[in-house]
Amino acid sequence: MTIKNASYSSAATLGIRVEFIRQVKRRRTLVAFLLVIALPLIVVAAVTLGPSAGGGGGGGGGFGDGGLDLIGLATSGAWNFTLTMLLFSSGFLLLIIAAMFMGDTVASEASWSTLRYLLVAPVPRRRLLRSKAIVGLILIVLVLLTLVAASLLIGALAFGTGPLTSPLGGALDSSESMQRIALITLYIGVTLLFPAGFAFLMSVLTDVPLGAVGVAVVTVIVLNILGAIEPLGDLRRLLPTDYGDSWLAALSPTIGWNDMALGATFNIVVFALLMAIAVIHFDRKDIVS
Repeated sequence: MTIKNASYSSAATLGIRVEFIRQVKRRRTLVAFLLVIALPLIVVAAVTLGPSAGGGGGGGGGFGDGGLDLIGLATSGAWNFTLTMLLFSSGFLLLIIAAMFMGDTVASEASWSTLRYLLVAPVPRRRLLRSKAIVGLILIVLVLLTLVAASLLIGALAFGTGPLTSPLGGALDSSESMQRIALITLYIGVTLLFPAGFAFLMSVLTDVPLGAVGVAVVTVIVLNILGAIEPLGDLRRLLPTDYGDSWLAALSPTIGWNDMALGATFNIVVFALLMAIAVIHFDRKDIVS
């Protein structure tokens, strides 16, 4: 005789809302958001209180003096300051945060010995992965938006609301500045899919959260190093990380879409493949922790 539990529904287990609340309450989530808020504050302090702070915006070519280099335009207004913060953080800080949010998902449950209890609950394996992946991606997006919002606010208070001045030539009005920053933010978010997906795959393969995050970060760093080796020629175009700075095309008077479209497509496809491998492996994995 089979007894059915009419109150059980696999669709009601470990919902996105429940998982989101669980992850938001973790200390590492708070630290990540504090870091992206602290970064523009630190840069403003360095510019305004540093030994060369007296130069203001007056001509020359150094940091903050209105020169044509990207870093030198940081203090010309909130839009340029935000652009500089995205430049500072996209290469390493956001990479680590993306790897942390996605690599510290399944592996953390395994390290706490709670993963098998979640599956005994029972939470379907694919639903568990889906909830954790979606929440991880949501947190990455929120961190990126927090960085942009904090940079705009802090930049406006410290340097005014001048229009975005492109290092490639020309100044944009407020509407165009907003569109370009939004496009750059979106593209950087897409480029974070590769480290996020790789970290998630590592989280499924190992029971050590720090190992999953570390392997993902080191892998991206190694790929960046390979991308800098010129003798590799066109082979470097096969690396997902080779398209990381394609967002610079959004600063041209006429936006160059080709490299950004190629980079976005490459990152999305690789992310989908990594997630598929993670799901297939987790379906067959013997959960012992």
